Amino acid sequence: MTEKVEEQKVEQPTTAAAPVQDPAENDLNISDLNAMKQIIDVASSRGAFKAGEMEAVGKVYNKLSNFLAQVAAKGGQNGQS
Repeated sequence: MTEKVEEQKVEQPTTAAAPVQDPAENDLNISDLNAMKQIIDVASSRGAFKAGEMEAVGKVYNKLSNFLAQVAAKGGQNGQS
């Protein structure tokens, strides 16, 4: 007695090729970095990070803050010249 097993065809979803993006669309700018700083600030105030993660988050936040302060200082100097 042999059982006939039906083969099930599994259809793979077809995906369209990802559209090619203009490299300019991938650029970060100062307003993006300011938004990232605000996101970190809000997330930390809402308790989104575990205690063990706070040091790493704080280091990134401080580096980002220092960088943005330097950019702001250079912007102010360029406007006065």
